[in-house]
Formats: sequence, structure tokens, C-alpha cells
Amino acid sequence: MTPQNELRLLPWSGPDGKPCYLSTDDSGGYMSRLADNMEAVQLGMAADLVEQVSTVLGDLDADSEELRRMLIELTGALRDVLRVATSRGHLLAVDELQS
Repeated sequence: MTPQNELRLLPWSGPDGKPCYLSTDDSGGYMSRLADNMEAVQLGMAADLVEQVSTVLGDLDADSEELRRMLIELTGALRDVLRVATSRGHLLAVDELQS
């Protein structure tokens, strides 16, 4: 079990968009490493998307369809980043309690 019976919010959703959690005391285990890697990918994709959006916003000829597509992508990236932040925030809180 994770410290203090805390569950780790995983960086992906289950069926019907419901959150997935991991209960383990092995932070170096397969699922923990998979979640860490997925979080890194999601954060990297969000950073790349911010640059793309900045470029599109600077283009005065960008059409509404392109802007709409970027907003949809940004919404998904923001959702992923919030999930990572929530998960890491819980992990930090548990680490502080153990110190």
C-alpha cells in the first residue's frame, strides 16, 4: 500500500472518464514508472502546444476553425496537466507527513 493508505491518481482515465488510482508501496514499480513516464509525456506535449498556440495567436490570418482546434487541444492538455498537478500535490503532501 502507498504511505498512509494514499492512492496515487494516475495520469489517465478509466472507462467513462472516471479517474484511475494506484495503491502500491513500490514507487519504482512498473505501474509507478509507467505513470511517471506518461506524466512526463503529457507535460512535454502541453509545453509544445503552448508554443504552437502562441504562433497561431500571432498569426492575424488564422481562421476561426484553426483557433477552435487549438482551444480543443489546449483544453485536453490543461486537463492532463491539472491531473498531474493534483497527483503530484498529493504525493508531496504524503512525503511531508512522513518527514
